[in-house]
Amino acid sequence: MKKAILLPIMLATVFAITGCRENKRAVMQNPNDKINITTTIFPAYDFVRQIAGDRVNLAMLLPPGAESHSFEPSPRDIIAIQNSDVFIYAGGESEKWVSRIIQSLNPQRRLPEFTDNMNILAMMDVVDKVKEETVEGMEEEHGEDENHEEYAYDEHVWTSPLNAILIVRSITELLCRADNTNAGFYRQNSASCLEALEELDATFKAVVAGAKRNTIVFADRFPFRYLADAYGLKYFAAFPGCSTEAEPSAATVAFLINKIKTEKIPVVFHIELSNERMADTISGETGAKKLLLHSCHNITKQDFDSGEGYIDIMRRNVENLREALN
Repeated sequence: MKKAILLPIMLATVFAITGCRENKRAVMQNPNDKINITTTIFPAYDFVRQIAGDRVNLAMLLPPGAESHSFEPSPRDIIAIQNSDVFIYAGGESEKWVSRIIQSLNPQRRLPEFTDNMNILAMMDVVDKVKEETVEGMEEEHGEDENHEEYAYDEHVWTSPLNAILIVRSITELLCRADNTNAGFYRQNSASCLEALEELDATFKAVVAGAKRNTIVFADRFPFRYLADAYGLKYFAAFPGCSTEAEPSAATVAFLINKIKTEKIPVVFHIELSNERMADTISGETGAKKLLLHSCHNITKQDFDSGEGYIDIMRRNVENLREALN
């Protein structure tokens, strides 16, 4: 509720201050003749980085190490979006604030592909979306509004390399449209990125095809619905991927412990930036090894500063998945 009240006030303030920008933006914001690209979260940031390199001015709104689902844009963030030639966001429940900003930029259209000065892409719009689901043993969300849609679309579309391929292709076309001068450079880098993603997809398929089991257990939220669907994995977890719940019930913990013991599952997973307490408990009770399966939603500042990328993270996911399925 706080976000819903404050954002319109912030928008009004920002646009009152910057309302005279119009086409002067290109001169004032791009003294080096590079286009400005803003992304909300890490996957889009890294895909652009792989495609465009240093040919663009690239910024990510979500601070490294921050929780993405509770992110609220600051006035500076809104100005950064306003001054972008290209704006890329995930879409979904946790980024509802984006639609209000875009509407303010172009009141005639609700969620345009572009405004007069900006090319816009929602990653969810270029893939086949699926809804979050509650599987056996999973904790139900508490305190939901009766009028709220029970299961929202899962916004973690990039967790499947097959979806990442579609997203990279769409980003490439968007960059070429916004900056035709460097189109050849973008397409060349994109081809290398796509080749790496195709190899990643083939590796995931090989790991699953040669595995002893197809079930994974998460002592955490589960933002991997697209990955599970892509490779035929069955999963059990405490919460859906975008759950706001922090602590599981005793019944949920008992269910996951029993599932691991009964099916002799060797690994219990947690996600990045988690407190890992539930994984520690279940690991201690079952002897299952605690491992990370990283959704790439965000990374630590140390990893961000070192240049850690989506491909690097997903290759480690492959190895941890291999251990969990054997």
